[in-house]
Amino acid sequence: MTSSVDERSDVTSAVAANPMSLAGKVILVTGAGQGIGRAITERAVGLGATVAAIDLNPATLGEVEASLPGRVRAFIGSVADPEFVNRTVDEAVEAFGAIHGLVNNAGITRPAMIDKMTLENWEAVLAVHLTASFLFTQAVGRGMVARAKAGENAPGSIVNISSDAGVQGTIGQINYSAAKSGILGLTMSTAREWGKYGIRANSVAFGLVETPMTETIRGEKFRDTYMARIPMARFTAPDEAALPVCFLLSDAASYVTGQRLSVNGGSQMAA
Repeated sequence: MTSSVDERSDVTSAVAANPMSLAGKVILVTGAGQGIGRAITERAVGLGATVAAIDLNPATLGEVEASLPGRVRAFIGSVADPEFVNRTVDEAVEAFGAIHGLVNNAGITRPAMIDKMTLENWEAVLAVHLTASFLFTQAVGRGMVARAKAGENAPGSIVNISSDAGVQGTIGQINYSAAKSGILGLTMSTAREWGKYGIRANSVAFGLVETPMTETIRGEKFRDTYMARIPMARFTAPDEAALPVCFLLSDAASYVTGQRLSVNGGSQMAA
């Protein structure tokens, strides 16, 4: 039987060999059933993590759990439901002992021009993107802070998924742009409040990733217009999008906090 000392030694050796190793870490990923969330889950497991995977769709999330037996535990429910959030975090901590990383990735779109945007669709998008990110940050962060106060060094990393739309706006999705901009403020405030505990918070702002959510704007009608804005002349593959997220979760980013990492092929640049 392998002792806990041996297990800790194995984890230390893995991280020393590869600073991006997530060996021994438990990562909670929202929106894990497809697209970017599924790619992050698969990559994190490949780097040694165990994943608490959250999604509203039991079919797609079940596929992820079945494809990674013993390394993923599925939690099905709405990320905008405070009771579900708190219950899920409690169950994940009970099952795994602690949560070391959080990826707030879940998202929806409800497009409409400003004058036609309903309050219902405005609130729905903000609830899933922004309010849910706050709820999970609060619920997971409480445990990270408690472990820091108990003497644990670097108790966790939070990565919030934003978008170029949150930096430069977009046409027909004022709700989505507002939510993604809000996530940038959420990230920076978290980093400032909890940096003293060794908790890091960063955001990754994507351009166009090849997921079901972007299928329409990657279609024939809009494809050339959007492609012309990307110096690297291609969209981002989900597997490619997962890598910078896992970097920020890992010890390779141990002194990175409060930052927005733009992953967009150059479509949006900042000085």
